[in-house]
Amino acid sequence: MALPKLNTPKYELELPSTGEKIKFRPFLVKEQKILMMAQESDNETEITDAIATIIYACTDGVVDSKNSPLFDVEYVFLQLRAKSVGETAKLKIKCPDDEKTFVDVEVKLDEISVQMTDDHSNEIKITDAIKIVMKYPVLNDMRKMGGADKEVDNVFGLLKSCIWEIHDGDTVYNKVDMTAKEIEEFVDNLNTAQFESLMDFFKTMPKLRHAISVTNPKTKKKSEVMLEGLDSFLA
Repeated sequence: MALPKLNTPKYELELPSTGEKIKFRPFLVKEQKILMMAQESDNETEITDAIATIIYACTDGVVDSKNSPLFDVEYVFLQLRAKSVGETAKLKIKCPDDEKTFVDVEVKLDEISVQMTDDHSNEIKITDAIKIVMKYPVLNDMRKMGGADKEVDNVFGLLKSCIWEIHDGDTVYNKVDMTAKEIEEFVDNLNTAQFESLMDFFKTMPKLRHAISVTNPKTKKKSEVMLEGLDSFLA
């Protein structure tokens, strides 16, 4: 005799990058196992692979995590987590006034959104004639990152992977037409101000952001803490 089939609810969300409304389901035990095994491995590649697999399955393949903007991936996964595990997360936050005292806070995941600063643009003017069009990092870009001991390599690697077009007047150089060496030489010849303008793209790009107030129980000082990125909201 066949066992009964369980009905899985469907929910709707809006992709931050496009405003497109998509359907999704909570992740099931089989996907929870994938995530738990990846987390136990403490391997960043396995964890990102698990997140990509779960998002693809729970959105019926609509969201391809390996090629979608990172902020879309983080937002979708957070919505999956909210509907699958619980709509609140209990976090430990370090008080900024003494940088050592932790307080327990509860955050409602449905209040967290992708935010972008007002001055953000993916088009960066380098000179009067030259501008660079950037693409947003995707999960695959983050997988290429090394450990903390390779911070400089990580910064330059991410920057080079996100250069999408270089405009020189009316001439447009597309990513597919540029070699890795050509991009590296171009970046190496930027001056400090030009390099910083490119780095501002990453500092101001859309991210999961949420401000919370914490009160240090020792000093009684109240502070606002800005949480950014998916890791900040996963207990």
